[in-house]
Amino acid sequence: MATALQKAGVHPKVVSERRGHASIGITLDTYSHVMPGMREEAAEKIDKGLRAALAG
Repeated sequence: MATALQKAGVHPKVVSERRGHASIGITLDTYSHVMPGMREEAAEKIDKGLRAALAG
């Protein structure tokens, strides 16, 4: 459930609370590694943001 929620874009803090974890770090450390494509997605968002900043 935690991985599916994160993949759907639910904020990690909400996922952490739903799992009953003491901290968001536990949730991210436990579940983030199983989500392929995270680095690529982050790189694309950074690239898009930088291009928009340079264009504007």
